[in-house]
Amino acid sequence: MAEYNFRDIEQKWQSYWKEKGTFKAEVDPNRPKFYSLDMFPYPSGAGLHVGHPLGYIASDIVSRFKMLKGFNVLHPMGYDSFGLPAEQYAIQTGQHPAVTTEQNIARYTEQLKNIGFAFDWDREVRTSDPSYYKWTQWIFMQLFNSYYDLEADKAMPIDSLVSRFEKEGNSKLKAIHDDETPIFSATEWNDFSEKEKQEMLLRYRLTYLAETTVNWCPALGTVLSNDEVKDGFSERGGHPVERKKMMQWSMRITAYADRLLQGLEKVDWSEPIKEMQRNWIGKSIGAEVLFEVKGSDKKIKVFTTRVDTIFGVTYLALAPESDLAAELVTDDQRETAEAYIEVAKNRSERERMSDVKTISGAFTGSYAINPFNGEEIQIWVADYVLAGYGTGAVMAVPAHDERDYNFAKHFGLEIRQVIEGSMENGSFPGKGGLIINSGFISGLYMKEAMQKCIEFLEEKGIGKGKIQYRMRDAIFTRQRYWGEPLPVYFKDGLPYLIDEKDLPLVLPEVDKYLPTEDGEPPLGRAKNWTYKTEDGEYPLELSTMPGWAGSSWYFFRYMDPKNDQVFADKAKTDYWGAVDLYIGGSEHATGHLLYSRFWTKFLYDIGAVSIDEPFQKMINQGMIQGRSNFVYRVKGTNTFVSHGLKDQYDTSAMHVDVNIVYNDQLNLDKFKAWRPDLADAEFILEDGKYICGAEVEKMSKSKYNVVNPDDIIERYGADTLRLYEMFLGPLEQFKPWNTNGIDGVFKFLRKLWNLYHNASGEFAVSDNKASKEELKALHKAIKKMEEDMANYSFNTSVSSFMICVNELTALKCNKREVLEPLAVLISPYAPHIAEELWSLLGHLTSVTTAQFPEFKEEYLVESNFEYPIMINGKMRSKVSLPLDMNKVDIEKAALADATVQKWLEGKAPKKVIVVPGKIVNLVI
Repeated sequence: MAEYNFRDIEQKWQSYWKEKGTFKAEVDPNRPKFYSLDMFPYPSGAGLHVGHPLGYIASDIVSRFKMLKGFNVLHPMGYDSFGLPAEQYAIQTGQHPAVTTEQNIARYTEQLKNIGFAFDWDREVRTSDPSYYKWTQWIFMQLFNSYYDLEADKAMPIDSLVSRFEKEGNSKLKAIHDDETPIFSATEWNDFSEKEKQEMLLRYRLTYLAETTVNWCPALGTVLSNDEVKDGFSERGGHPVERKKMMQWSMRITAYADRLLQGLEKVDWSEPIKEMQRNWIGKSIGAEVLFEVKGSDKKIKVFTTRVDTIFGVTYLALAPESDLAAELVTDDQRETAEAYIEVAKNRSERERMSDVKTISGAFTGSYAINPFNGEEIQIWVADYVLAGYGTGAVMAVPAHDERDYNFAKHFGLEIRQVIEGSMENGSFPGKGGLIINSGFISGLYMKEAMQKCIEFLEEKGIGKGKIQYRMRDAIFTRQRYWGEPLPVYFKDGLPYLIDEKDLPLVLPEVDKYLPTEDGEPPLGRAKNWTYKTEDGEYPLELSTMPGWAGSSWYFFRYMDPKNDQVFADKAKTDYWGAVDLYIGGSEHATGHLLYSRFWTKFLYDIGAVSIDEPFQKMINQGMIQGRSNFVYRVKGTNTFVSHGLKDQYDTSAMHVDVNIVYNDQLNLDKFKAWRPDLADAEFILEDGKYICGAEVEKMSKSKYNVVNPDDIIERYGADTLRLYEMFLGPLEQFKPWNTNGIDGVFKFLRKLWNLYHNASGEFAVSDNKASKEELKALHKAIKKMEEDMANYSFNTSVSSFMICVNELTALKCNKREVLEPLAVLISPYAPHIAEELWSLLGHLTSVTTAQFPEFKEEYLVESNFEYPIMINGKMRSKVSLPLDMNKVDIEKAALADATVQKWLEGKAPKKVIVVPGKIVNLVI
C-alpha cells in the first residue's frame, strides 16, 4: 500500500502557495469577480480551537471552487486587533497591548496557514495599525463634516448646511437634527457667535458630542454597548454595570433607519437575521403628545402609536433614568421613589424588556394634565419604560395594553375602556374596534380617530404626528486606551477636527493603562496630548473609538490595503463591489452588521464607493460544540471507576481533558501526569480499559473539552480536519465535535491516495479508456458537488466523494480520464493532497488553475435495466437487459433465465405480462 505522508505534502504545498503567490488577487476586468469574506476575527490569546475554522473552511471551499469556475477571487484575511482583552492584560501586567496583540496575531496566522486557506496574505489588515486607523479616523471626520438632508435622502456636506443657514436660517430645512433644536432666521444665524454656530451645527452633524445615558462599568473603566451587557453585568468578566449620564460621542445611525430597513429587501440573508435587524430598528408610526405637569412649567413629551386611546389614559409612567423622574418626586414620596429609581435605573434594558413577570414602580407624587380632557393623572416611575425608546415616557392605557393593565392591577389604578369589546380576559388592543368614552372621537374607528387626534394636537401646538424608531444613535466612544484616537481637539469647550494632513493621530505612550486619579480616561496620562494650531495649543479628545469602528469598513480596505492616499481606490472598489459571500456568526446581527451597513451607505452618499449594501449573500455558521469526557472518582478517595461500573460505587463526576482520551478510552499515564494531585490515582477498569463518560456542552477551557486544531493537524493532517469539519453536518446547524469519527475521514484520504498508486506504492495511472461504470461514479460526484455548491451544502459533498472513491476502488480504477478530474473535484475540500496528485499527474501549475470538470448527463443514463421477474405475484429472480430491447426479446430472455426455468418445470406459463423498463409478470 502506498504511504500517504500528509505532513510532508502539506508543508510542501503551503510553501509553494506562499512562494508562487498562488492566491494573490488583482483587478482583472476580463474576468468575473467573486469576493469571499469571513467575519473579522479578534486575535485572542488562546488561539483557535476546532470550532473557530468552521466558517473559514466553508468560505475557502467556495473560493477555491469559484477559482476552478474561472472567477477572479478575492479572499483576504486580517485582524480586528483593537480589543478589551489585550487592554485588561496590559492593566494586569503592564505589557503594552500592541505587544500582546502582535504575539496573538502571530499565533493565529500560524494556525490559519497550517489549515491551508487560500487567503491573499499580502492584503492582511489590522485595525490597530496606524496606516489602517488613519482611514478610520478619516471616515469619522467625513461623518463629522456631514448632515442628513431629508429632501435629498442622503448625507450632505456640512458646508452646504452653513450656506443655507446664512441665506434662509433653518425654518424651511428638512434635515435630521436633535430634538428641541430652535428655529432661527438667517439674520439670527449671522449674528451668532462662533461658539453658538458650532453648538448649533453639533445638533445636525452625523457624529456629535452630547450627554447620553450609558452603560458604565467601573471595573473595566469604560462604557459598554447594550450587546456587551447581560443582566446588569459585563459580558466580559461579569462586572457590575450601572446606567449613568456622560458626555459621549455618538453617531446618528437613526438618520439611516429607513434605508437600513429598505436595504434588507436587497440582500440574500436568512430571514431570522433580517427580522432581528427589523426589530432592533423598530419603526413605529404614531404621534408625539405634550402633557403639562400640574403646578409646574415642566412638560412631559410622550410618543404613542395609539393616540386614538388617549381618553383612556389613567397614569403616566417615566423611565427610571429620566431626569424628570427625579425632578417630579414630591417630599412625601421622596424616600420610596428615590430608592426605587436608584435600583431600577441600573437594571439593563435587555433585562427589563425580557422580565415581564416582575411588576415594580413608584408614585412620584406629581400629576399631569391630559390635554384632551383636562383630567389630572398620576405620574409614576416604572422600569418597564425604557429611556432609549420614544421619549422615555409612556401614556398608560391599562384597558388596551397588557403591561399597562398588569401595572394598574398591581397598584390599584383606574382601568378605563375606550374601545368597544369584552374585557373578560383583561386588556385588549382593539385595533378594529369602535372608539367609546372618548369625547369628539367617540363613534370613530382607529385610523380616522388617530387622524383626528393628530389634527387636534397640531392645531393646538401640543404635539404632532411622528415616525419613531426603537434604535438609538450609536455611542461612539470608550474610556479606554487600546482603541483608535479620535481626531478631535477642544477649543472653548467645543470639538474641532485636526487637519487631514496630520492623520493618523497615533496612540501616545502612557505610564499605565488605567484611568487617571481624577477619573479621566487613560489618554489623560499621556504627555503633551495636545494639538497645535495657528492660534494656540489645545487638548485632544481623551476617549477612543469603540471596538466596532475598524470593523465597519475593513471589507473596503482589503480591496486596496497599501494605499496611503485614499482609504481605497474608487476603481478598485467599483470592480470588487459588494462581498459576494460573507460567513460569520449570527451574534453580530444588531452590532457589526448594522454598523457596517450604516457606514457603507454613508460612504455611498459621499461618492467614495458605488454600493450601498456591503454583504450580498451571508451565511451564519452554527457553533461546533464540545464533547466533554468525564471520569468518576470514588468519593473520599483518589480512585477512579470506569463508566460502566460507576453505578456500583458512590462517585462524583469530574471533567477530564479530552486530549488524553481516545475513542472514550482514558490514557492512564497521561491522566496521572495531567495534574499533581492525580499522580497516585488508582483505577477500577472494565475489560482492562478505563472508559470515560461523555456529554455535549459548549466548548470551553473550564470543561477541558477544547480541541486544538494543531493537535488534529499533527495527527491526521489539515485536509482531514477540513473534510471532517464539513462532514459533521450542515454549516448552519449547531453540532458536537467528536474526535472519534475523524479516523473514517483519514482512512478515506488514504483510500483516495491509493487509487493513484499500485500495490508497491508507486504512482500508477493508466491512459487507457475508462469504463462506463468508472465514468458514472465520477460524474455522479461532479453533479452532486455542483448542486451542493449552489446550495452551500458542504457535508453532502463529502459523502459523495466517499461513495465515489469506494466505487472506483471496487472497480480497481486507475484511469487518467477519471482520476485527473477527481483530483480537481476534491481540491476545494482537500487542497494539499489534490495539489500533490495533480503534480504527480504531470502538471506544472497549481490545481487551482485547472477547470472544474464538466458534468455530462450521458454517463448517468442507464443502458441496462434489472427487471424483477414475478411468478404468481412473488419476485423469484432478476435479469439485466438493455433498455431498448423489445417486448418479445424481453419475454424470451426472462423465460430463458435458469431460476425461471426451475419454477416452470418444463411447462409453458399460462400468461406473460411485460412492462418495458419496469417488470416481467408470469402466471403458471
